[in-house]
Amino acid sequence: MHAMSPTEIFLLAMLLIFSVPYAVWRLGRTDYWAPLVVVQIIGGILLGPGVLGALFPGYYAFVFSPQTIGSLNGIAWWSVMMFVWIAGIELDLGEAWRQRHETSVTASCALLVPLVTGSLAALLMLRFPGWRGPQGATWQVVLGIGMACAVTALPILILLMEKLEVLRQPLGQRVLRYASLDDVAIWGVLAIILLDWDRVGRQAGFFIGFTIATLLIRRLMPRIPERDRWYVSLVWLAACGFAGDWAGLHFMVGAFLSGVVLDARWFDQERMDQFRHTILLAVMPVYFLSTGLKTQWDVGGTAVFAGAALLLVASVAGKLAGIGLAGRILGWKKGDALTIGWLLQTKALIMIIFVNILLDKQIITNETFTALLLMAVASTMLTVPMVAPRLKRADRIGQR
Repeated sequence: MHAMSPTEIFLLAMLLIFSVPYAVWRLGRTDYWAPLVVVQIIGGILLGPGVLGALFPGYYAFVFSPQTIGSLNGIAWWSVMMFVWIAGIELDLGEAWRQRHETSVTASCALLVPLVTGSLAALLMLRFPGWRGPQGATWQVVLGIGMACAVTALPILILLMEKLEVLRQPLGQRVLRYASLDDVAIWGVLAIILLDWDRVGRQAGFFIGFTIATLLIRRLMPRIPERDRWYVSLVWLAACGFAGDWAGLHFMVGAFLSGVVLDARWFDQERMDQFRHTILLAVMPVYFLSTGLKTQWDVGGTAVFAGAALLLVASVAGKLAGIGLAGRILGWKKGDALTIGWLLQTKALIMIIFVNILLDKQIITNETFTALLLMAVASTMLTVPMVAPRLKRADRIGQR
């Protein structure tokens, strides 16, 4: 019998990664409540050790051998770095500054209230064993879980608002401003959580070196043709990712910062959209699979699902309450707060990247990671079914 080579096993894994979620999404017609990106994340969970790996350990050991996982991880790291880099470029901080009163009030309420409710949920979970990682202090775990409940995933929000046809409308642009500031905040909080006093010299050196390099790259980019900007930007991305990881801040912090300091106007918007969609299509499914491979249920499936349910309630209720508070302070018209609150529930991708880093640094356990992952998927799946009917009613009222 022919023994499969490592290349053949790798390609078999790639076949599973791309075919299974797509078949479920297309044949099941899940797009309304679960876009393809959500199905891919769920597919990663199902193909991982927590589900199919537990049911068919022989399959899991054969397909996802250490050599295969190593190859997949390399693709996953680079794909998610590019995705976060694009998210950084697309942050329009200038517009947020121009609308700074409304934006700061809304973004603060949208972030702080679910941060508090999520932190309270984390404190309740920590009364039981199995949720704190071996390297995690209590404040790091609580702040990390609280921030995971508070964040909004800007890239997924853009995709869903495109689907709902509100991205270029005033409502969509308002929501993007609010989410942009919260997207910046999560990386600031992550830097605080990862602050390593044993490597604080390196981290200070990173920020000093990054500041100097940013001044140089910003002088260079406008002076070169646009086709060269793409290549130079990827070199810049790899350098910042390496430097961030060397400093102990994680390569994702460096990747995000490398995008934030670049101006979106230096790139053709249509090409940027195409590039983002290509990454989502061609390489990000590998990241979703590698994420699913980290899910575990060792504290018991019931406990993990209970933790996920608690975090989902804390996240959804906190976000809706925070946006409701902002609406009252700013005097929004009736219905705006609830619609915006549901739009800002999208958590998949950026939150998953965030908790992946916490897991890599052993601040949380695999079980905490799994509960947060389930919460992120559920909150994202709620967005379109809750928002679409509200937009239709608003259109009907506006046409009268």
